[in-house]
Amino acid sequence: MSRDTIADIITSIRNADMNRKGIVRITSTKITETLVKILLREGFIENVRKHQEKNKYFLVLTLRHRRNRQGPYTKFLNLKQVSSPGLRIYSNYQRLPRILGGIGILILSTSRGIMTDREARLEKIGGEILCYIW
Repeated sequence: MSRDTIADIITSIRNADMNRKGIVRITSTKITETLVKILLREGFIENVRKHQEKNKYFLVLTLRHRRNRQGPYTKFLNLKQVSSPGLRIYSNYQRLPRILGGIGILILSTSRGIMTDREARLEKIGGEILCYIW
């Protein structure tokens, strides 16, 4: 039985954001490190550090929250997984959807690695759509 690491990352971050947790710990793999670098670069998380326990490495993410603590809680991160192991969604660079008119980002896996929709449009390559973030 294989695990869907992208779904695990998205679910961990979404659950921590909904429960107002400031820190999330996820297992460290090449895919998770690349996704976290994109989230850090785009400003969806504040800080990342690598932590080791015994022989396993973990990434500790510090989430960015809204500074206004009064009133009803609104989520800062909205994440949605698109491709799953049972149904892969592919797109070329011309048909990549724009998330909220360009405010959100789309993360996709291409032949040149994992990148955002803006980078894929600049390089004119398509690939598998992994998730939406807005």
